[in-house]
Amino acid sequence: MDLRKLKTLIDLVSESNVSELEITEAEGKVRIVKSGAAMLSQHAPAAMPAPAPAAAAAPVAELPAPPVAAAPAGHIVKSPMVGTFYRSSSPGAKAFVEVGSQVKEGETICIIEAMKILNEIEADKSGTITRILGENGEAVEYGQPLFVIE
Repeated sequence: MDLRKLKTLIDLVSESNVSELEITEAEGKVRIVKSGAAMLSQHAPAAMPAPAPAAAAAPVAELPAPPVAAAPAGHIVKSPMVGTFYRSSSPGAKAFVEVGSQVKEGETICIIEAMKILNEIEADKSGTITRILGENGEAVEYGQPLFVIE
């Protein structure tokens, strides 16, 4: 994928309501994620240069808003950052918590990876995990509900 095409894609994401775009072509795969400043993750053969993130303007058709779910009862633990949500410390490892787990304030309940840094997220209240709202390995937004503690 040439640099002009990548720049155009970055510009489109930057100015739209789209927060993430992933495109796969024969020469590689590009994933553009917007969070404050645009970030670019590119998976391609080593010979392909990785362009720098950029921000510009170009309108894009809006995607429909996701359905609004009813607010869960109990204390909601929200994501303190944008990143990738993980329920365990490594693939195949036991999850930090399950539904029904008793947690104490300050206990690690998940990890959010942001910019290749693993951030341990701690329970901000003691109680029982009644719901797990984040999907393992999926992107999360700032303020997104992850757990319900009662």
